[in-house]
Amino acid sequence: MAGVPMTTPQVCDPWPLRHLVLRTPRLELRPDDDEGLLELVAAARAGVHPPGQMPFAVAWTDASPAQIGIGTLQYHWSRRAALRAEAWDVHFLVRFEGRVIGTQGLSATDFAVTREVSSGSWIGLAHQRLGLGTEMRAAILALAFDHLGARTARSTAFTDNVASLTVSRRLGYVEDGSLALARRGRAATEVRLLLTPETFVPPTWTVAVSGLDACRGMLGASPA
Repeated sequence: MAGVPMTTPQVCDPWPLRHLVLRTPRLELRPDDDEGLLELVAAARAGVHPPGQMPFAVAWTDASPAQIGIGTLQYHWSRRAALRAEAWDVHFLVRFEGRVIGTQGLSATDFAVTREVSSGSWIGLAHQRLGLGTEMRAAILALAFDHLGARTARSTAFTDNVASLTVSRRLGYVEDGSLALARRGRAATEVRLLLTPETFVPPTWTVAVSGLDACRGMLGASPA
């Protein structure tokens, strides 16, 4: 109409997860991006565990350096592409002193109904035994319980993965059954772990969360 100024509708950010940030006293966690994934590949190639151990059900670290690079990128791209409110798997790149040292994942299926999340993570050998694994898991659990409204959180670890089990017990998880799996062609027992807001042992610090509100729809989480 003549004389009426035209306005352009506001366009929503197509990927608001790129603005989501968690900060702890020593770490910064952000959903994966392509530049950060290249740093993650370098951390993986530098070593995630001693050769005689295997903390993963899928022995991806047994691959050649070239395949570790390709596989890491393809896996993270596939999880990013498949994300929807009914089933999501967000992998946070964990940065320490500005460099990517590992990844902390948080996933859920039908979160709007179940209010349950699962987590998984790894950190490069060079940064293990510094308490960083506990710090990054505590951050993701605080996000789940305090900001997304989760009622339960689950994790798993093989019985010989002492480091992971120690982190879980320190944070308040309790054992919730076990599962027999094939690992490197041999049977291994995986422990199931369960955590609730009541059993969670929170850190002495508070995680700083920014950029979450625009992501809630993608995660099936109601407004705060």
